[in-house]
Amino acid sequence: MGNLLWVPVILFGILLLFSFVFIVKQQTAVLIETFGRFTSVRHSGIQLKIPFVQRISARVGLKIQQLDVIIETKTLDDVFVKLKVSVQYVVIKEKVYEAFYKLEYPHDQITSYVFDVVRAEVPKMKLDDVFVKKDDIAIAVKSELQEAMLEYGYDIIKTLVTDIDPDAQVKEAMNRINASEREKIAAQFEGDAARILIVEKAKAEAESKRLQGQGIADQRREIARGLEESVEVLNKVGINSQEASALIVVTQHYDTLQSIGEETNTNLILLPNSPQAGSDMLNNMVASFTASNMIGESMKKQDPKNKGKEA
Repeated sequence: MGNLLWVPVILFGILLLFSFVFIVKQQTAVLIETFGRFTSVRHSGIQLKIPFVQRISARVGLKIQQLDVIIETKTLDDVFVKLKVSVQYVVIKEKVYEAFYKLEYPHDQITSYVFDVVRAEVPKMKLDDVFVKKDDIAIAVKSELQEAMLEYGYDIIKTLVTDIDPDAQVKEAMNRINASEREKIAAQFEGDAARILIVEKAKAEAESKRLQGQGIADQRREIARGLEESVEVLNKVGINSQEASALIVVTQHYDTLQSIGEETNTNLILLPNSPQAGSDMLNNMVASFTASNMIGESMKKQDPKNKGKEA
């Protein structure tokens, strides 16, 4: 029975001990009040307080926090746009008192400053400049917040413009403009490629014709050289030039007929096939050359320049 009387005493002692001792977590600050008046700030570890005299007023986190603020505003070119600004801030360890007792709603205070700065900066810019200069907007927000919130025990670590969202119709128009520009560039490249292809094809055809003409000229030159050598050989054996030419013409005539006969898929060609044909062809050629020479001499005599030289 006596042992049972000690149970309430032990329980009371344990409760009293726990009322003396409390634990503060890492990256946390605890504010202690004595009879309702701020006394001290306790940091991580095991801490003591006087029961019924002192109490824990608040636990303030010292970790970096982030507040996302969405602002709708108008640009210089009258486009409504929504910006998402992320503010990373932290309670200064040495200013926990100011952070808790001086500012009741820090989120609302930060949001107000962000709205004020963004709506002062963005209307000065066109929509394209908002995308390009978003870092300038973030720097302006941080500068304004840093100066204002430092007094209340808050340090602004960083501000980021994480999203820029214009009106849906504006985005669709921007996409159409972008697509049109890309189509224009693609058409220019295609036109340049087609032009280069045409030029290169014309150059290739010109080179082909030049080489073809050169080949024909070389062929005719070799034929003439072969005929000249044939005539010289025949002259050496006592055959004069006219007889040699007739013999060559006749020989080529029959060589041609032989070549045509050897080919199975040749076209039909009608040629004189008598021995006299060679002589007739030679006479016709001689007569043609004689007439050409006579016409040339006549034109030289009629030329006034030649008359002046003769005088």
